[in-house]
Amino acid sequence: MTTRALYPVTMSADPQSTAAFYRELLDLEPTFTSEWYVSLAAPGGDPQVATVLRDHDSVPAAFRAAPAGTLVTVEVDSADDVRARAGAMGAPVELELRDEPWGQRHFITRDPDGLLVDVVEPIAPSPEYAAQYTDASRPA
Repeated sequence: MTTRALYPVTMSADPQSTAAFYRELLDLEPTFTSEWYVSLAAPGGDPQVATVLRDHDSVPAAFRAAPAGTLVTVEVDSADDVRARAGAMGAPVELELRDEPWGQRHFITRDPDGLLVDVVEPIAPSPEYAAQYTDASRPA
């Protein structure tokens, strides 16, 4: 077996508005657009995100609710640049930009459906946290 892709598909009351949020915030481009589903990708195809109409037949009826208890993390080259973009577009900021000792500079915003989006830039972790990473995964 080969896993070919893994990406979040958010459920939305308005997939076009949700897709517009991700396009503007993260500079993603549509790869498929319909009334009920929009998929987006960065140039080159990765990373990807999609959004589906919450009450579409492809979503089990018992799960057609607004998001809760989920956080999507997006790794970027510059959290400062994306934070500025979020401010310019009026996106809500739920956690202001800050550095974390485990090796992240990040802020948290919220998409139009209430899904939390953690925008992360890897930074050097504190020595305490650096020891918890495998060599290949340690942020620089």
